[in-house]
Amino acid sequence: MEDHPRKGSGVEFALTVWSRRKWLAILIFGGALTAAVSIATFLPNVYRSTATVLIQRQEVSETFVKPSVTGEPETRLHTITQEVLRRSRLEELIHRFGLYPELRKGLPPEVVVERMRRDIQVEFKAAEPTGSRGATIAFSLSYRGTDPQTVARVANTLASSYVDENLKIRERQASGTTQILRGQAEETKRKLDEQERRVREFKARHIGELPQQQAANLATLERLNAQLRLNSDNQLRAMERRERLLKHLADLDPAGSAGGPDATATRIGRLKQELTELRTRFSDKYPDVVRVKAEIAALERQLAEAKPDATPGTTPAPPDDQPLHRLREALKTVEAEMAALRSEERNLRQAIATYQQRVENSPKWEQEFQQVLQDSETMKDLYSALLKRYEDAQLAESVEQHQKGEQFRILDPAIPAREPSAPNRLRLILTGILLSLGLAAGSVALAERLDASFHTVGELRAFSTLPVLVSIPRISTAADLRQRRRRFCLGVAAALGGLLLIVGASYYLADGNDQLVWTLTRTRA
Repeated sequence: MEDHPRKGSGVEFALTVWSRRKWLAILIFGGALTAAVSIATFLPNVYRSTATVLIQRQEVSETFVKPSVTGEPETRLHTITQEVLRRSRLEELIHRFGLYPELRKGLPPEVVVERMRRDIQVEFKAAEPTGSRGATIAFSLSYRGTDPQTVARVANTLASSYVDENLKIRERQASGTTQILRGQAEETKRKLDEQERRVREFKARHIGELPQQQAANLATLERLNAQLRLNSDNQLRAMERRERLLKHLADLDPAGSAGGPDATATRIGRLKQELTELRTRFSDKYPDVVRVKAEIAALERQLAEAKPDATPGTTPAPPDDQPLHRLREALKTVEAEMAALRSEERNLRQAIATYQQRVENSPKWEQEFQQVLQDSETMKDLYSALLKRYEDAQLAESVEQHQKGEQFRILDPAIPAREPSAPNRLRLILTGILLSLGLAAGSVALAERLDASFHTVGELRAFSTLPVLVSIPRISTAADLRQRRRRFCLGVAAALGGLLLIVGASYYLADGNDQLVWTLTRTRA
């Protein structure tokens, strides 16, 4: 009877397990490693090309030309990114460069477009921050794919799209600003013309009664009053001359050659009628009333003086005609002068009344005129401000059209990559080796745990309290050896077939599957 130790050291136990499970461990390790190496080998090379775009500031100083396009470059970049990555534009690029042929065969266009969006990457580059964050001065635009030449062309096309779209956006914003300001200026000009028309109509309707004309009206009123006083003095002097002439005429022609008492009485009646008419319109202190009353009194005195001199039944001697003729001519001249003075007085009084009315109405229209004038001045200031802004917008638009404003410039165009950016085959193989070792060790441990047989006498003695009487070693015959060799050959053939199957499956899974490349890359990251 052969007695075995219950349990050796850990190394001896591992060697014992290895002797029993070595073929299982080799098969699991070989299969997993074959799969890992096959996948790493058959994965397609994925290339990435990057173009750098510089954000070039406005060439003309903002002191002279204020840009009409405002906002941070980052905000505009996000807007341009949405414009460049829209579905229709990406579909056009996919068809132009023949991208994703395998995906287009079995997937809808939306999935292919979304895949291209994931393959495009935009990264902002900021200057050294002086405050909370630095300003963006450039950005890089990269694209990944399996053909390095196509990848570089797509990256440069996308960069050119950013440059062109930025120019379109800036020109569109500048042109839109100009159009809006032009429309506002035209509308304000129409309102200004309407306000100026109202001012002109107000001035025409209240001409002479405007507040700024009050000083001139007062000066004119004072001048007219002075002329009226002078006219009154001239009329008094004319009346005195007329009275003297009438007296001289009466002395030379007592018989009334100039009209006699009857003519004087007739004139007194006419003046009294005129006085009655004046009193219906004016008071007794009115200058015309005073003048007519004075003239009536003078004629009555003259008539009273002439009556005693006239002796009934006597005929005066005819006077000399020459002095009488001169007196009558002088009397006519005086009366004509008095008529002209009275006409001038009426005109003066009408003018004084007109200007007096203007002076009285001036305060009444002042508030309304100031309101109309203020509205016109406000509209004029607004129009001037809009006109200035419109001119600035036109200048800014001209700057944008001549590409002198802020623009994007391709600093470094994308070139075809010489080395693939993914996959990292060495890292994948090393990772596969580690996973294969772990899988093999786990399989052996699981097999040992599930195996309920006894392999040594010690295991049996540990399991049962019955004594072990004898241990019989394995007896192999020639037939057993031949059978074992056949089983070994069949196992080797099956293992090789399994490995070939694993290689074929790996090829089917990994060949041209760039999505698996980026999945493995993200998993490592």
